[in-house]
Amino acid sequence: MRMVGFVLAALISAGHANAQYGREPARPAQATTSANSGGAAQSEDRVRARFRSGARASGTKVDQSQADALTLTLSSVSARPVQNWIRTAGTIRKSGKVLDAVLTGSDAALVKPGQRVRAFPPSSRSSMYQAFVTRVVPRAGGVAVEASLASTGRPNTTVYVLEIVVEQGPFLSVPNEAIIEEGDTHIVYVQQQPGQYLPQEIHTGIQGELYTQVLDGAKDGDQVVTFGSFFIDAEQKLKGTAHISQPPRHP
Repeated sequence: MRMVGFVLAALISAGHANAQYGREPARPAQATTSANSGGAAQSEDRVRARFRSGARASGTKVDQSQADALTLTLSSVSARPVQNWIRTAGTIRKSGKVLDAVLTGSDAALVKPGQRVRAFPPSSRSSMYQAFVTRVVPRAGGVAVEASLASTGRPNTTVYVLEIVVEQGPFLSVPNEAIIEEGDTHIVYVQQQPGQYLPQEIHTGIQGELYTQVLDGAKDGDQVVTFGSFFIDAEQKLKGTAHISQPPRHP
């Protein structure tokens, strides 16, 4: 359980927020000399260069007991409708069945009749109502939107939040949870064989609410790590950093 022990230590030091987004843990502030600061920066540059040059191509191994402890989850790279949700406020008519809203700016051009809508009172997101855009009327600077509920709205509630589902695709995509961001670089961990995961840089396109388009770097059918990717990445970085941080030997 060597890796599990490391994972727990990494989680404690990084904090839950870093674990959620896959970010490297922040270093505590301390006084350093300019030479030490420069050395640390150079070390980080070497780590990144080592990653991009493929020096970490061996990837990370995870046995079944470790995968169970991490609740490791995989998802396929595949063609999916990449969705964006346009959020706006609206009011409900006295009938309790029709919502009215106004959209302006670039979002207005994306709304069309037939699109799905999810509506809920601002005070209760759990009270979700399904609806469809039934009418879009151009007006100065935007559009007026009419959405019809599938059932009668909540009693004594006149204001709703509308999430209009706009599908852009389908595109080859991965779940957003699979992507680890390192500056402008986007990394996913691809399963090479059961228990073996290789870091792979991908180039991305449209980012939706749940999925992000993959332009290159991963192919249809690849299995990528979603939940658990942060821990595998932390282990991979530790191995790479430990190797590079050793001072060079002089003859």
